[in-house]
Amino acid sequence: MTENLFTSLSRYGVDAPGFVSSTTALGAACALTAAARPFRGRAAVAGLGAGLLAQAGVYLHTTLRGKLRVWEREWDALGLRGDEQLLDLGCGRGAVLIGAARRLPRGRAVGVDLWASKDQSGNTPAATLANAAAAGVRERVEVHTGDVTALPFPDAAFDLVTSALVLHNVPDPAARLRALDEALRVLRPGGRLLLADFSPMVRRYAAHLGAGTVRGLGPAYWYGGPWLPVSMLELRKDG
Repeated sequence: MTENLFTSLSRYGVDAPGFVSSTTALGAACALTAAARPFRGRAAVAGLGAGLLAQAGVYLHTTLRGKLRVWEREWDALGLRGDEQLLDLGCGRGAVLIGAARRLPRGRAVGVDLWASKDQSGNTPAATLANAAAAGVRERVEVHTGDVTALPFPDAAFDLVTSALVLHNVPDPAARLRALDEALRVLRPGGRLLLADFSPMVRRYAAHLGAGTVRGLGPAYWYGGPWLPVSMLELRKDG
């Protein structure tokens, strides 16, 4: 079920809130400056302000609603049995994790995160578990504090591993590749990896793994506009 904007904001927060707040503030400042009085270049400043505000609007739609719709579509396409064990890397306040748990009445959805509020507003384990309770899936959701480059789980522990806009936050490129290797390590043979991130980075992930398919996720997953689209890497582990 797709959340409405208010429910999504109150439950799942905003991705990279500093970026969207600064974009909105700059756009508003440009618009107010252009409206205050005539000056040379006024039209250009007004256009910049309108563009920045439009970008912030598209960004907010993606983070509050668009990504939820995309992940619902992904769950529909997977044809889950309902008893899978799932791990969500960088689960945040649970938008992907809880959406998965709704599809796993006999399974388990496990999230791991470092809980950085710069990556998602109000990001805490308590918020995630409260969201799971509100969605009626608390009994099959668990969260852990952990680094995606060194996951605290045994080999082949999960049927599904998911990740949404997480790996690009790992500052060291070599560490990002270690996170990919870790995702495969904890995935069972025959299990599936679904990894969404900014499109150029996803192509690098696929090249590192040497397997999987990459596909764009469309305008619902644009962070501000078509210049910052998100793609999905989908991979089935050999075996």
